[in-house]
Amino acid sequence: MVGLVLAVAPLPAITIDQAVQEALQNNPGLLAEKLGIPVAETAVITARLRPNPVVSASSDHLDWLGSGFSEVNGAGPTETALRIDFPFERAHKREYRVDTAGYAQKIAEARVADSIRRLRLDVTLACIDVMEARARLDLANDNLKSLEAVVQLNETRLKGGAIPPIELTRSRVAMLQFRSNVKTAELALTTARIKLQTLLGRAPGEMPVDISDPLKIPIPPAAPALDQIRACALSVRPDIQAARLDQARSQSELRLQLANGKVDYAAGAEYRRQQGVNGTGNSVGFFFSVPLPVFNRNQGEIARVSSEEVQLQKQMDALQSQVSGEVTGAYREYETARQLIGDIESDLLGLSQEARNTTTYVYQAGAGSLLDVLDAQRAFNETMSTYYDAQADYRRAVSRLAAVVGEEVIP
Repeated sequence: MVGLVLAVAPLPAITIDQAVQEALQNNPGLLAEKLGIPVAETAVITARLRPNPVVSASSDHLDWLGSGFSEVNGAGPTETALRIDFPFERAHKREYRVDTAGYAQKIAEARVADSIRRLRLDVTLACIDVMEARARLDLANDNLKSLEAVVQLNETRLKGGAIPPIELTRSRVAMLQFRSNVKTAELALTTARIKLQTLLGRAPGEMPVDISDPLKIPIPPAAPALDQIRACALSVRPDIQAARLDQARSQSELRLQLANGKVDYAAGAEYRRQQGVNGTGNSVGFFFSVPLPVFNRNQGEIARVSSEEVQLQKQMDALQSQVSGEVTGAYREYETARQLIGDIESDLLGLSQEARNTTTYVYQAGAGSLLDVLDAQRAFNETMSTYYDAQADYRRAVSRLAAVVGEEVIP
């Protein structure tokens, strides 16, 4: 009987940086957020517009009721007029409108930058999930191969009468347990790839991708100072910049509302033609009008913007406190993950691997028990799982620290 071996083609692999760039180009949520920038730009166009002049035409004293204009009754004459009025804005209203709208555009750009910061973190974490799931799958397959070798050895021993049948049954049960672990690891890897595929903006039917970056990265001997990182976050984070721009916009709007409380002028000119029984005549007139600010001096909008300034300052204080807390938490997480990896590498990895190899060798030589092999295998599996968790947590901590600061701080 000839067995057929089906080769499984490897998935296309990309780096984390490539995944981030693809997400920045194709992620639907980010694309929708970017549309806020042209919307804000249209507000700038509107703010630059000047008031339109007003043209009016009139025809007065028409003899539509049949009175009959004559020299006797002295009625009329019919008058036709054409008038144009030009409004003149005072107190630099147009300049303040443009300035306020410009801040709205800058705020929209800062919010897009903050969305990019958060999306970059989400994609990086999703890539790390894929890398961790793949490492766990490789570990599960390695454990399964080790148990399969034990089962094959016990089958040979059983045929030679060296072990009882129960020994083979126990080894097969352990092998089936590790085979179940492989299936669980495969499901976790598939789920992580689907999550990454969604963040990349790929359709559900497209082929999933793999991440080519290694899970383990070099660990610097020392971490940067927390105070320096916190000061950097308060300086460069896009949401902090957006809040500062919102404060500047509020101040600009206050100037605008104060200017709106000033009255505007209107100047006009008129041409009038009279045509009656006594003859015709042409005349011109000039007009100037200004509203009297007796009741409405824009008090409500001025009070609203003044209260908004106080609110924005409180929001800025709360945001700065939140950012400081996020930086501190991410820094502590980074330090913990960094120290944990060092402890595992120095204290656990070598011992657990040596114990597994030694116990397996002794068992293959016929001097040990299956229980010792399984215990050593499980201890090695737990150690490696903890190690992979620590590596993934360290990479996540580095990514979160970069995200809460707003730039890379760990070389």
